[in-house]
Amino acid sequence: MELEELRQRIKKDFENTKLNLQTLSELRAQYLGKKGPIQEMLLDMKNLPNEEKPKLGEKVNALKTLATELFEAKKKEIEERAIEEQLSKEKVDVTLPGKEINQGSIHVLTKVIEEVEDLFIGMGYEVKDGPEVEQDLYNFQYLNIPKGHPARAMQDTFYVDVDRLLRSQTSAVQARTMLEFGGNKDVRIICPGRAYRRDDDDATHSHEFTQIEGLVVNKDVTMAELKGTLTIMAKRLFGEDREIRLRPSYFPFTEPSIEVDVSCFKCHGKGCGLCKGTGWIEILGAGMVNNNVLEMCGYDPKVYQGFAFGVGAERIAMLKYGIEDIRSLYANDLRQNKQFK
Repeated sequence: MELEELRQRIKKDFENTKLNLQTLSELRAQYLGKKGPIQEMLLDMKNLPNEEKPKLGEKVNALKTLATELFEAKKKEIEERAIEEQLSKEKVDVTLPGKEINQGSIHVLTKVIEEVEDLFIGMGYEVKDGPEVEQDLYNFQYLNIPKGHPARAMQDTFYVDVDRLLRSQTSAVQARTMLEFGGNKDVRIICPGRAYRRDDDDATHSHEFTQIEGLVVNKDVTMAELKGTLTIMAKRLFGEDREIRLRPSYFPFTEPSIEVDVSCFKCHGKGCGLCKGTGWIEILGAGMVNNNVLEMCGYDPKVYQGFAFGVGAERIAMLKYGIEDIRSLYANDLRQNKQFK
């Protein structure tokens, strides 16, 4: 086959508009393959005189280059045409509503903790934290509950070994802070965090819970300041028309000790199922820091005095948002979490 005739045939075949990628690949193999006419010409050159080989080799290589360029150009054309056809079939209707993007939400317990923290930070308190695997020394002994003390029966504790346990109260952070301050510095802190007690789980009890405790120690603090602080907290959490009442109680680390009730925000004191007909709902325990605790933690009880209080974040959440089962707070049910976006 003459070179010019082969050139025209190659151009005609590669310019065919009906080619697809498969037939194009077959055409490439036909002309540029090992058994194609171009390769045969290159092999036949060995039979030519030496003076004719360079001239013919130049022409055959030029033909090979042309075929390769035509193949690449046609391949690009076919691929672009395929993309255009696909895009024309996949037109986007910009008037359709977009896909809903699921967003996370703050867990109700986190929401309660942050609300309490914001309140007390605004009142000059510092947020403190401590280890959840605590020493018996800080969890009990520095809080006026030595080994063998009957008050330990009030808290059925998870022990890791003889001297370590899962803290049963965040009061341990209060003891650590007083010792850290060295007995000569005012204390004004809240301690939110996990606590653990061996309790049977039911609608109102859990072996794992979130406790928020507060502590103030200085030379001038009084029970009146404690009552004022708790009144502000009750109004902030449950409504400005809330009132509180104090009832005598007993805690080893406070003396005197009190239980604190808030006026029922459902019936406004008239009596209902939520407050069991009393008009009041118990929310927390509090009291003036026991002198023994102050002394063991390095503070002179003749100079310093303080108050402490503790409330469960779950208790606040259940009362404030009408959650009837404490276990639902740990079920990770997204339907419940989404209610508190």
